[in-house]
Amino acid sequence: MQSVKFWTMGSLATAKWQNIGLVILFVSVSCIFFMTQGRILNLMLMGDEASITMGLNLNLYRRMYMIITSLLTGILVANCGVIGFVGLIIPHISRALVGSDHKKLIATSMLLGSIFLVWADIFARITIPNGELSIGIITGLVGSPFFVYILLRKGFGYGDK
Repeated sequence: MQSVKFWTMGSLATAKWQNIGLVILFVSVSCIFFMTQGRILNLMLMGDEASITMGLNLNLYRRMYMIITSLLTGILVANCGVIGFVGLIIPHISRALVGSDHKKLIATSMLLGSIFLVWADIFARITIPNGELSIGIITGLVGSPFFVYILLRKGFGYGDK
């Protein structure tokens, strides 16, 4: 039952020092890599036509980013389980704070994501005496209303909004 809870709700309580080496290595290398890719990511916002006129084919970068992101996600989910809504909440808040420039946005998202997860983990550990609430429940309680807010603000993706 504990493993089902881990895989469906995620937990930082199962993190062990012997498993952290690979995680730290891959997360650090990925963070440094993506922080150097701000120019290309900003160019992606402008579209394929603009990138072709500047001499860049974005398909190579898209594939490379997808592979790196998939590997990073796999390693983190294998160590922490699924912790929902972090990837929805943090990028939206970061973009509201610093704008769309990826040179600032990536660093801000990393910092805010870390702070949010530490806050959620602390809250999950102190909520129930002699027990621990799953971190996925905390992120879900914050993320669900945020998701509804985004849907209402964008008009569910339909119409002129």
